[in-house]
This record gives sequence, C-alpha cells and structure tokens, in this order.
Amino acid sequence: MPAWLYILRCADGSYYTGVAQQDLERRIAEHNEGSYRGFTSGRRPVTLAFSQVFERADEAIAMERRIKGWSRAKKEALMAGDWTRLRALARSSET
Repeated sequence: MPAWLYILRCADGSYYTGVAQQDLERRIAEHNEGSYRGFTSGRRPVTLAFSQVFERADEAIAMERRIKGWSRAKKEALMAGDWTRLRALARSSET
C-alpha cells in the first residue's frame, strides 16, 4: 500500500515532517483543523511544502525518520529539488 512522506511549512516558519498512509490531502486538513494535539496544532495554518510517494509505508517511515534528523538547510534543499546542495550538505558536518 502506498504512503506519502510530507513536509509542512507551519505559520511560524518551522517545518513538520510526517507520513500519510491513506489520503495525503485529508491528513493535511487534519493538521489544519487541529484534529490531533502535537507539533502543528499550535502552529496553524500549515501548507504542504514537499511530498513524495513510496510504494510501501515502511519506506516512507524510514525516510521520515532520516529527514527529522536533518538540518533546516538540508530540508530546504530537498524541498527545492536542489540535489547539488543536498549532496554538499550531506558531505558536510551539517546533518
């Protein structure tokens, strides 16, 4: 079953990384409605900054865990599709 990795841009400029295992649009709406307490509930509204579909949920979850440890610069390079910068940041001491 496919799953989506997504990064949201919050109203305060922060980023939230998550996984939607069913409907990405519905999951973003849940964030904006404050359906669940957590990181985004006090940082609404949120907008989708990046998404990538994976064939299996475990692949999306593994990528989510990796990205959550990344620096802001590295996340922004991913969202911009700047693969050269992303590779350079990956080689640097910055995570």
